Amino acid sequence: MSNYIERFSTSERVLHWIVTVSFFTLLLSGLGLYSRLFSGYFTFFGGGQNAIMIHKMVGVIFFFSSIYMYLNHKKDVSTFDQDDKEWVDKRGGYLSRDAAHFNIGKYNPGQKLFALYIGAATAVLGVTGIFIWVPTFFPRWIVQISLLTHGLFFVGSIMFVIVHVYLATIGNPGTIDAMLYGDVKKTWAKKHHPKWYRETTNENQ
Repeated sequence: MSNYIERFSTSERVLHWIVTVSFFTLLLSGLGLYSRLFSGYFTFFGGGQNAIMIHKMVGVIFFFSSIYMYLNHKKDVSTFDQDDKEWVDKRGGYLSRDAAHFNIGKYNPGQKLFALYIGAATAVLGVTGIFIWVPTFFPRWIVQISLLTHGLFFVGSIMFVIVHVYLATIGNPGTIDAMLYGDVKKTWAKKHHPKWYRETTNENQ
């Protein structure tokens, strides 16, 4: 009997990595546009004009792939129950020295909030990006508000992603296996997502 259980299919993982790679490409190309302090990053793209062009092109890829990924998981990430409330009340056990165990489904509340934020941020960044892309087509005040909003959600997304990457690697060893190989150890699943494990394997029903 295998000691592993499938958490994500190949198509789900490919989509996730498309979103991931496009996000970090936007991050590097966008930092120089956000502040002159980071203009040195333009050298990765062969200069400022190339960085702007790549930022626009990759922005389209990120927008559609990210929205598609959100819609694929909308049901799982937008539903909160009493078990999720307990997780939130105890901050997922991250601030306690005592071992914490929660009856969590496929995603914990932190992952759900991250997905909801990224979904909303993708929509906002996409819409404001259109106004910034062709500023002469719109009133100046709309472009200015779009620049401000785009920047704020850009910074917010970076902060969320930093936490997400930490918790998916160092914070919770074994978690990254789901996106690298598709399978996770059953012991990991029982510990972090016991409700999802039982629903998937029909054990202890």
